[in-house]
Amino acid sequence: MILDTEIKGQLEEYLKLMENEVLIRVSLGNDDVSRDMADLMKELISMSPKIKVEEASLARTPSFSLNRPGEDTGIVFAGIPLGHEFTSFVLALLQVSGRAPKIDSQLAQKIRNIKGNYSFETYVSLTCHNCPEVVQALNIMSVLNPNITHTMVEGGAYREEVESKDIMAVPSVYLNGEFFESGRMELEQILERLDVSADASEFSDKEPFDVLVVGGGPSGASAAIYAARKGIRTGIVAERFGGQVRDTLGIENFISVKYTEGPKLADSLEEHVKDYDVDIMKLRRAVRLEKKDLIEVELDNGAVLRSKTVILSTGARWRNVGAPGEIEFKNKGVAYCPHCDGPLFKGKHVAVIGGGNSGVEAAIDLAGVAAHVTVLEFMPELKADAVLQQRLNSLPNTTVLKNVQTKEITGTDKVNGITYVERDTQVENHIELEGVFVQIGLIANTEWLDGTVERNRIGEIIVDGHNATSIPGVFAAGDCTNSPYKQIIISMGSGANAALSAFDYLIRN
Repeated sequence: MILDTEIKGQLEEYLKLMENEVLIRVSLGNDDVSRDMADLMKELISMSPKIKVEEASLARTPSFSLNRPGEDTGIVFAGIPLGHEFTSFVLALLQVSGRAPKIDSQLAQKIRNIKGNYSFETYVSLTCHNCPEVVQALNIMSVLNPNITHTMVEGGAYREEVESKDIMAVPSVYLNGEFFESGRMELEQILERLDVSADASEFSDKEPFDVLVVGGGPSGASAAIYAARKGIRTGIVAERFGGQVRDTLGIENFISVKYTEGPKLADSLEEHVKDYDVDIMKLRRAVRLEKKDLIEVELDNGAVLRSKTVILSTGARWRNVGAPGEIEFKNKGVAYCPHCDGPLFKGKHVAVIGGGNSGVEAAIDLAGVAAHVTVLEFMPELKADAVLQQRLNSLPNTTVLKNVQTKEITGTDKVNGITYVERDTQVENHIELEGVFVQIGLIANTEWLDGTVERNRIGEIIVDGHNATSIPGVFAAGDCTNSPYKQIIISMGSGANAALSAFDYLIRN
């Protein structure tokens, strides 16, 4: 039995939501994955009379396609979509059966209007929490537009294909046989890459806001909700909703919630904001801020938004090591997400740069799949919590190097090693390996504010106890500020504080 009792019970409930019949065409061989896939098909048939299965010859074996009777939708799963991709499979089943995808009607129409033929392939690992969003977005596009097809390729089942393409990061998307993009992408971001996103004209008739929030992470979402609850005109512009939280897997310190995952929390943030009268502008990045009679925020598409107050909540991103080879070999052995890309390094030698909580957690996770993990820490001692250090030290296939500085990540077409310097002796050493995971903290997304609000030496926006910046009417919250601790719950609190301060500013001015 492929599905355990709990998952099977959940699936049976979902299958009751199917509106019409779905034909699954399955291509099987004599391998273990094919046998498991055949068992999965038997279980599906037993759970719903609306599911029909027939054998077929598809481009990849083993694989299966989801179709309406008499119509090929172009949705294919090469490999078994369990783990994080199980939801992708369930949603695809429902959508092919006739249930409309839960997306904005204008967005759906843009997808339907796309001309030309687009054949997408997404390479995933079942432990990747970023992959399902890409898979689900491309499946929706396939459901809505007959000119678009999409195949999910599970890297574990197609290891030779993954290695032949030198895929060292997931999700990796190919379009019509050529590399398209790697990493997490929302539906709007994919449309942006296809040049069918919103242009400046869609923002031309917007009236000035009372509060404009720039950034859609925990602090931005909190600020937008608190502002909207005051009954004032509120807008939020975000490059991607959820921000850095979307790249976080397990969250265990969000008080009152024992455990959740970043993408789930990010989706909840967006849904909560949508409950209020907030003008949400996604997939847009701010490039300029200027104080005039009103505060102007220019976006990357040329649009200019105006507001009486602005709350900056642009968050932070992964900090780069800055060593030669890091940028050159990004996604070619240099990675930033051990949960997503770790399975691609099964049986290989890898390094983790960074000895804080993130770095040590990454090393522990990687030790379960890699042949050996080397941790490089710049300081004389690791900064991670004691319990994590104890766990790391108990593992037989890990090495910890302290007080060392990364000099270069080496390679030809992909990573083949790392060179480091012992800081006390200046002795230079080289390790042969095939992957490097960078886990050295965050850097504030504030470069676009050069010459405007006051920032400290590392780019963080300086705020007071009311989250006010050096510009009257401009407030800031979350990881882009000089708040000493970067935590989700602290960001949410600072977003609420900034919104209440902005409301107070409006009343007084």
